[in-house]
Amino acid sequence: MSEQSVRVRCVPAAPCWVSLMAQELEAAKGFYGPLLGWDFEAGPDRWGPYARAVVDGVEVAGIGAVTGGWQQPVAWTTYFGTDAADGTADRVRERGGTLAVGPLAFDAGRLALAADPAGAAFGIWEGDLGSATWVDSPGAPVWIELRTADPFAAAMFYGEVFLWDGQDPRRFEVRYENERVVLRSEGRSVAALRRASEVAPHWEVFFSVADTDLAVKRALSLGGGVAEPPVDNPYGRVARLRDAEGGFFSVISR
Repeated sequence: MSEQSVRVRCVPAAPCWVSLMAQELEAAKGFYGPLLGWDFEAGPDRWGPYARAVVDGVEVAGIGAVTGGWQQPVAWTTYFGTDAADGTADRVRERGGTLAVGPLAFDAGRLALAADPAGAAFGIWEGDLGSATWVDSPGAPVWIELRTADPFAAAMFYGEVFLWDGQDPRRFEVRYENERVVLRSEGRSVAALRRASEVAPHWEVFFSVADTDLAVKRALSLGGGVAEPPVDNPYGRVARLRDAEGGFFSVISR
């Protein structure tokens, strides 16, 4: 890590890191770097090539590459913070979820990969605790949204796994607004759970951009595609895109 960059801190109960598993690291960097204005720093390579994306001096996302001939879909994973990865992993299993990997130690703490009872994948991250979630700069993740058939059942699962009811209400809050279960951290809305039966359950990552329509054009010029064209919603103007290797994500201008 360079002296100028700052690592995003682990925020218990809230989403605080996103990471992409790509087929080729350089191809992913060549797409997301120009699209979102990212600089890159080398990350830990214990499980294969990995880079951290940096926006305005803050690490905001990671990109890793599949190694060993293991084929899996290119996809973004959202990590939720915890102060005790083992206990969180136990609660995932106890409440009908699945643990795929870990908890394992890595350079910044401990992590695990899991899926909720509906099959939506997510990560668990135990690391240096802090109060910041995302930065406001274009290119940073600013919104995470679970799309699932039963958001209220999902909210019960995640609430019990990450102990939402036990958090300081001045720092973490769960609300219902705009037909979504919304998570607020440090006074700002950072994530939501909403009903969506037309897609497989998943956590969608939204990256901030200055102009959604221009970002769509740029994604197309970089070899990506448009899964859902730009529309306005209560949180901004959004579009769902597909990167050059088929990974889905969304962009939003507020």
